[in-house]
Amino acid sequence: MGKVNANDLLERFQFELLAGEEGIYRPITTSDISRPGIEMAGFFTYYPAKRIQLIGITELSFFERLATEEKMDRMLKLCTYDTPAIILSRGLDAPVELVEAAEENGVPLLRSSLTTTRLSTKITDYLESELAPLTAVHGVLVDIYGIGVLITGNSGVGKSETALDLIRRGHRLVADDSVEIRQEHGNTLIGKPPELLQHLLEIRGLGIINAMTLFGAGAVRPYKRIVLCINLELWDQKKAYDRLGLEEETMKIIDTEITKLTVPVRPGRNLAVIIEVAAMNYRLKRLGYNAAQEFSTRLTELIEEGDHEEY
Repeated sequence: MGKVNANDLLERFQFELLAGEEGIYRPITTSDISRPGIEMAGFFTYYPAKRIQLIGITELSFFERLATEEKMDRMLKLCTYDTPAIILSRGLDAPVELVEAAEENGVPLLRSSLTTTRLSTKITDYLESELAPLTAVHGVLVDIYGIGVLITGNSGVGKSETALDLIRRGHRLVADDSVEIRQEHGNTLIGKPPELLQHLLEIRGLGIINAMTLFGAGAVRPYKRIVLCINLELWDQKKAYDRLGLEEETMKIIDTEITKLTVPVRPGRNLAVIIEVAAMNYRLKRLGYNAAQEFSTRLTELIEEGDHEEY
């Protein structure tokens, strides 16, 4: 899981820091955001202190109606040592009590000119992306006809060389050697390269090459959703490979299952073409057409017709 703090929000959204600079690096551990309306009324029994607190015109309008002694009490309870940040929307002026409480407990108090609803959406989307479960996989990620294909296999099996051939055929490289994968929005896997390896390919005998420099900006992309895995393995004469495509294997990355195909490698096989066709066939299956299933149905019908003729 990634790490985010109030300083990251400051830099990302150009917020204004009003108070609580001491806690600017306090970790944000959840993407959930709270609007403390009921807390302004004095009910703190179930106060979600570890969430970012977003205050808009509704909350401040109610706060201004409180008695003077209640105002400071509410703000001190709002600014706990667990609270990662408090954000004011619409460029609203911060109450003196809130500024004092934020400084006292080291809670970053930020301000934005955006409306409350839009601000909530932008922060939530950012936090869900940054706090999503994260893993790294050894392989190559390529965008083939809009399908994110993760090519895996043992070292030296030809993953990078196959990716190079795919790039020459007009497809786009996302990552080579190491693919950082985030699980966003429940079960969506987003792959991207480590910053150090962006646009780079390692080809044995050539060394490191830059795909964008050689083939242009259209040959690379910064990230891609992963929906298909092609595992390359050296051809094993004793192993029975699926010849019809009726069996569908899956692999699990973090908590998400994706389709996995095993492609045997031996001299004379054009892996780039095979993977290209696999991506197109995957797209057809998503559209409702399954060639293997159609063949099986035809074969079954032919056998049944033969049985009827015997009778």
